[in-house]
Amino acid sequence: MVSVCFYFQVHQPFRIRKYSIFDIGNANDYFDAQKNTQIMQKVTKKCYLPTNKLILELINKMDGKFKVSYSITGMALEQFQMYMPEVLDSFKELSKTKCVEFLGETYHHSLSFLYSKDEFMEQVKMHNNAMKKLFNCKPKIFRNTELIYNNELANCAEKMGFNAVLAEGADHILGWRSPNFVYKAKTADNIKLLLKNYKLSDDIAFRFSEKSWKEFPLTAPKFSQWVNTVNGNGNVVNLFMDYETFGEHQWEDKGIFEFLKHLPFEILKHQDNEFLMLSEAVKKYDAVEKLDIHNVVSWADVERDLSAWLGNKMQTSAIKELYLMEASVKASGNKTLLENWRKLQTSDHFYYMCTKWFNDGDVHKYFNPYESPYDSFIAFMNIIHDMKLKLKNEL
Repeated sequence: MVSVCFYFQVHQPFRIRKYSIFDIGNANDYFDAQKNTQIMQKVTKKCYLPTNKLILELINKMDGKFKVSYSITGMALEQFQMYMPEVLDSFKELSKTKCVEFLGETYHHSLSFLYSKDEFMEQVKMHNNAMKKLFNCKPKIFRNTELIYNNELANCAEKMGFNAVLAEGADHILGWRSPNFVYKAKTADNIKLLLKNYKLSDDIAFRFSEKSWKEFPLTAPKFSQWVNTVNGNGNVVNLFMDYETFGEHQWEDKGIFEFLKHLPFEILKHQDNEFLMLSEAVKKYDAVEKLDIHNVVSWADVERDLSAWLGNKMQTSAIKELYLMEASVKASGNKTLLENWRKLQTSDHFYYMCTKWFNDGDVHKYFNPYESPYDSFIAFMNIIHDMKLKLKNEL
């Protein structure tokens, strides 16, 4: 028996504007409302609405045999409410099918786990509250920002009441093991681990329209055959990817929606295949082994580490300055300052400062509002300086 688990990350940051040195002390508008509106409208048209519609159709046509798990960041939820409320309505329709579940994560899609456990737990609680308010659900599966994971995260997730955590099925972590089984965190009593099958996930997310790929074109029957080979060699096939894969990263005219339209039917042609939500997979399968993961792993870039956000001095300096402000921001009692400080924690801001282009350059350029990493750093630090001035006045 092979259980296919589709998990989609839904996220859009509040992109900051090109905040100049002359704006310090004179301008309060840190975020580019026009750019954020344009991008949200574009991605809604190309991805969110058509993909949600297709997912709903598949669930109805297959009498509930097709199931999907989502994690929607608080940043995306706020922008849906501000710019495209119909997207939020379409997710609510999906939630009513009982074939869709929502995962927990940090509300601001932040790296707070690495810098402030108190802030990290506050953001997770904020996200849980949003899930309860909007979808009347309490997430039991946790997905940290960018699948950032180590032993310590498992402990934190367990203390917060989660049953399982998602992680990257990186080769240097697994060694000879397969990502197609449920594992257990070595340093937590009850936390299970669901690992991304990065090969099959990336075949869809990154290689689908790559004509130089030896498997091009990727068809639903071909992909389902690859899934079938896991029978007897694993229990789960975890397909984790950004939701923007459908229609935005992989355009409609490349055939991505036709692929998704036929894939569930092709996979279920094998009598031993099924689709499960992640919480169902955790309940169904026992952990085959404990994984001891000391060093942090993520799903970003070829290294699967933290270098996408913390790989150069600009990034480490910017994030250090940001978290040094935590105590004073919270002590100020200024809700606007606190809200802006938290929006600045979104991992994308540090991603835009990345200088290690090479194999991952195109990924880092995706919806990047800056011409260079240095422009991103300068704008970010100018905002930090302006916030320090405001805090000085407040305190």
